[in-house]
Amino acid sequence: MRLKADITLFLIAIIWGSAFVAQRVAGQVGSVYIFNGARYLLAGLVVLPFAWRAGRIANPPYMPRDQYKWMLIAGFFLFIGSALQQAGLTYTTAGNAGFITSLYVVLIPILLFFFWGEKPHWLFIVAVVLAMAGAFLLSTGGKFAAIRLGDLLEIIGALFWAFHVIVLGKYAHSFESMSFSVGQLVVCGLLNLALGLAVEPMPVFDANLLFAIGYTALLSLGLCYTLQIWAQKHTPPADAALILGLESVFAVISGWLLLDERLAGIQILGCVMIFAAVILSQFKEWTSGTIDHDHLVEGR
Repeated sequence: MRLKADITLFLIAIIWGSAFVAQRVAGQVGSVYIFNGARYLLAGLVVLPFAWRAGRIANPPYMPRDQYKWMLIAGFFLFIGSALQQAGLTYTTAGNAGFITSLYVVLIPILLFFFWGEKPHWLFIVAVVLAMAGAFLLSTGGKFAAIRLGDLLEIIGALFWAFHVIVLGKYAHSFESMSFSVGQLVVCGLLNLALGLAVEPMPVFDANLLFAIGYTALLSLGLCYTLQIWAQKHTPPADAALILGLESVFAVISGWLLLDERLAGIQILGCVMIFAAVILSQFKEWTSGTIDHDHLVEGR
């Protein structure tokens, strides 16, 4: 069972990594919020049958009142994170976006320290320094120049992904996960769609954009979310941390294979440093039990 779970997590990492290519395609079309609105609402519909089967969403009045509050809060952070991520992908590569987004794992202990007073382990300090140096090399190529706009948006987005993870780990653990997922996906989708209809021209829903919506909604968000919940119940936390950390690597590989995106040697070094920092931070946090990682499911 553990081997099947590890293989499942490996496939999830591949899908999540390659999803950055689909998002990059949508970004080149110029769609940010409407694209996000469509894929998150569709993902909510995908997860809805599983939530219904869990027996909690069939009678919404009987869900705890606090669940509605935290679904709104989690959905809001998911909205900000996803909006910044997609906006960044209009200016940067899929590989850059994948690695920089993974910085949210390193940012979690910083936020826990400043907002919840939880003192970080010394390994986190090492991880933060390593990650920031890696992000600098990846974005600037080692030159003391301004960080590219797309990469800056991804860095700010990683901050909100980190807040989202903390909300899930600290406040959502007492709620049924499937119904909570549907709620936050719908909130995120509606906020993105509302903003998009207000500030964006309606994109042309050609084959590329429809594929990007379908791939990210059905596979990256819908299928992978469900599989991850099962897999993390049958494999040690350290295994899950290591395997899911490969997502950023697959983002670079997918960008290279499908979009012909290339990195200079100094940028590859930056990727290696970020990956090492993420794995270092994940491994310690997973083993320390600071946050309930059964609920660390990011919307991609």
